[in-house]
Amino acid sequence: MNKFTPFSSQFVCLAIDNIDTDQIIPARFLKTTTKTGLGDQLFCDWRYEESGEPKPDFVLNRPESKGKAIFLAGDNFGCGSSREHAPWALTQFGFRAVISTSFADIFRSNALKNALLPIIVPREIHTELFANLDWTLSVDLASQTLALPDGRRVEFPVDAFSKYCLLEGVDELGYILQQEQHIRAYESGRAGSINTLG
Repeated sequence: MNKFTPFSSQFVCLAIDNIDTDQIIPARFLKTTTKTGLGDQLFCDWRYEESGEPKPDFVLNRPESKGKAIFLAGDNFGCGSSREHAPWALTQFGFRAVISTSFADIFRSNALKNALLPIIVPREIHTELFANLDWTLSVDLASQTLALPDGRRVEFPVDAFSKYCLLEGVDELGYILQQEQHIRAYESGRAGSINTLG
């Protein structure tokens, strides 16, 4: 996993509330254990005709959506069943952050573990973003701020452990491996204590 660095981007907007994980990535695509190709299945049932042809009016199929790293969603994004494939599909499409007023807890946790930053903003900022689709936003995880074009900075919450892992570019296993020296020292001391007691 790469270190999460500051970036600026315009955003893709899907103004629908309560988008669940089955809409983000339908269950039939969950058999895969790799992330490869999941970006093509993102919002598959909304994005493609039954024939497999892309719907030209769906936002992800529009040329102006290419290369944008921020996804602006409606309220309560990522509700429904738990599936790590949902953030996989979003990151494979190229998104690095999702903005909403709220996220389902399991989706938020899965996103943070997969280098997708869920940014919670106040409702008035959320409404303002939907009214200014040409804006370029700047995301800085270190300061936990979303910068707007007029210079305003909107703070967003993120737990300290997830923030550390994202900034360091490590997952939970990587974090544990970083502590190997401390773990060995603890185990060595513990083994000595057990031998003394024996």
